[in-house]
Amino acid sequence: MSILKTITGVIAGAVVGAAIGILFAPSKGSVTRRKFSRQNFDFTEALEDKFDALIDKITEQFNAVVEEVNQMAKDGELKAEKAETS
Repeated sequence: MSILKTITGVIAGAVVGAAIGILFAPSKGSVTRRKFSRQNFDFTEALEDKFDALIDKITEQFNAVVEEVNQMAKDGELKAEKAETS
């Protein structure tokens, strides 16, 4: 849940920063729009990279948990077989 709050905070901060920047921009509107468009593209790319990294990390952790559960299941089967033969 904290990851979602972090992402929401980053997006909200970017929107507020962009709005303030536009309001106080010393450049002409066309120049400002071009700059904003370029910055928006850079921000989007950075956000996509962070999201991909997050998905990779979650996938790694999920795979580790699956492997651990499979190992526990195998251990349980071995213990059950030993108990049956004893």
